[in-house]
Amino acid sequence: MERIQESMQESGKEGVKEDTTESGKRSLSRLETEIEGPKQAFKITFLPMDKVVEAGPVDGGGHHEGLPGSVLDFAAQAGIEIDHACGGFAACSTCHVIVRQGLESCNEISDDEDEMLDEAPGLTMKSRLACQCVADGSVDLVVEIPAWNRNLAREEHS
Repeated sequence: MERIQESMQESGKEGVKEDTTESGKRSLSRLETEIEGPKQAFKITFLPMDKVVEAGPVDGGGHHEGLPGSVLDFAAQAGIEIDHACGGFAACSTCHVIVRQGLESCNEISDDEDEMLDEAPGLTMKSRLACQCVADGSVDLVVEIPAWNRNLAREEHS
């Protein structure tokens, strides 16, 4: 059995741990992140379905989609399907959304997220990965799910 040595990634990125196996292969896994979630209740309006979701402070426990308190996390809890092929680890661009209002209340974009967004179709200055976008709750959000990211016929993942 391979032994996994865990060390913080030298790049200094918060919330990421580097796993190195004896074979020398590297993979990244999400740690408890230092991104603070919402401090108060707020609303997220998802377009084009115009569905309003009550969002608010998040506890660290339980299962989360993407970062705890992320747009993807709140969407999943509300039954709103946003494709996220990598499982919410900022390793693809399938959960690309456009934050039409409230972007100023969201965490800063990381280098990893920025790199993945370069692969997203329809990129705008307000584009974010839903799995990484965490609002502080100071204002309500309006988030557009582009047509190519609306998963109308979701496949079951094992």
